[in-house]
Amino acid sequence: MNKTIRNTEPKIIWNHFSDINAIPRPSKKEGRIVNFIENFGKRLDLDTSTDAIGNVLIKKPATPGFENCKTVVLQSHLDMVHQKNNDTVFNFETDGILMEIQQGWITAKGTTLGADNGIGVAAIMSVLSSTNIEHPAIEALFTVDEETGMTGAMELQPNFLSGDILLNLDTEDDDEISIGCAGGVDITATKKYELTKTPEKNICYQLIIDGLSGGHSGMDIHKGLGNSNKLLNRILTHLDAFLEFSLISFRAGNLRNAIPREGIAILSISKNDQALFMKELCTISSILKNEFKLKESQLNIASNEVPTTLECMTSSFQKRFLSSISALHNGVFSMNAKINDLVETSNNVARIIAENGTMEIACLTRSFSESGKENLVNSIKSVFLLANYNISISGDYPGWEPNPKTEICAILKETYHDLFDDQPNIIACHAGLECGILGTHYPNMEMISFGPTIKGAHSPDEKVNIKSTQKFWKYLLEILKRIPVK
Repeated sequence: MNKTIRNTEPKIIWNHFSDINAIPRPSKKEGRIVNFIENFGKRLDLDTSTDAIGNVLIKKPATPGFENCKTVVLQSHLDMVHQKNNDTVFNFETDGILMEIQQGWITAKGTTLGADNGIGVAAIMSVLSSTNIEHPAIEALFTVDEETGMTGAMELQPNFLSGDILLNLDTEDDDEISIGCAGGVDITATKKYELTKTPEKNICYQLIIDGLSGGHSGMDIHKGLGNSNKLLNRILTHLDAFLEFSLISFRAGNLRNAIPREGIAILSISKNDQALFMKELCTISSILKNEFKLKESQLNIASNEVPTTLECMTSSFQKRFLSSISALHNGVFSMNAKINDLVETSNNVARIIAENGTMEIACLTRSFSESGKENLVNSIKSVFLLANYNISISGDYPGWEPNPKTEICAILKETYHDLFDDQPNIIACHAGLECGILGTHYPNMEMISFGPTIKGAHSPDEKVNIKSTQKFWKYLLEILKRIPVK
């Protein structure tokens, strides 16, 4: 199938995409892909450099006739979200992505595809390796660790760039032009808790929730999708109203920027309560499946008996733990007052792990407004403080203030209309784009973002549309021809 993908038009993009998808590149472990891009630039005999954090910059001179145009920075990130289905055997640190074509889309077998932002990387590589594309002077910036902290953009080496216009290729609908994005911050709660002996003669059950859609914790947060952390807690809270149980472990979710899809809890109950346990589990399962029948049709809730575990949470900590998750805000917090249907502030309860006396709750809070972000952070911190958890705040990054009146925005609008006889949607997105951070380093650089249509980013359902990629490539090449003179 890889050969078929390489022969798909535009071949130059799909060949580069296939090359980089053969290289493991999870966030914070981009060493191999960084080396690959460095060698790629050097093989082309182009000026190639890497800063201290690992961002790679490749410069290509203007083609004849474009020497007097403004210098363009083409920018995409090298890392990818590593998510897989539970039944998929795959190691993101050693294995290349297995791709296939399904009904006009390219997707992966049981894992994330890496089209976010691999298609952008491949498009930039295509411009750099071309011999017949007309363009102004190019500075190709490949950043690292965008998905788990924007570290590459945050720690970009001073004076690394000299360009006038930045084209970020990380927007995921081909009829949209992004001119702004939300900022974000990571909130983590931790706690060491005491263990007690599991009641004698009790039996243990494993509760499993899976089949949820998952998705991007920014772009998909408005969809009201199921969050495995919150739903697993709802199941336990419901059971707690009808029978006594001892919670042994709770584990759900993974990455902060992915809406959690799966979770497992292990609990101990009296043998005398088995029938009641099954009855109430059936009741809450029916309630949740009915509640989410339109949005999460594959929601699955199951249980099975497992070997008895000797230690569990104390009853006091268990009550505090379940109550804190119930009180913790998840999803949309407020909507933007200026732009219709735009989420202003949100929180993703991304990961909860509580086992063997150690607990961690990880959230990602996003907002266009610094005051709005601070307000929701304080609300979340209050829940954690009342539960007597330890709190850490990290990875704070700014938003990108929308400005629809830039010269490059006008060029992209006009180009889109001329090519496709339609008007693009000028948007600000609730995801975190690197433009906001890069703008703090280069406040006078005009920035804009666009890209092909990608669905299911940050989930194993991720796919990129082939025709849309053809449209995006045609659009990018025409934009490069229309860059104004200095």
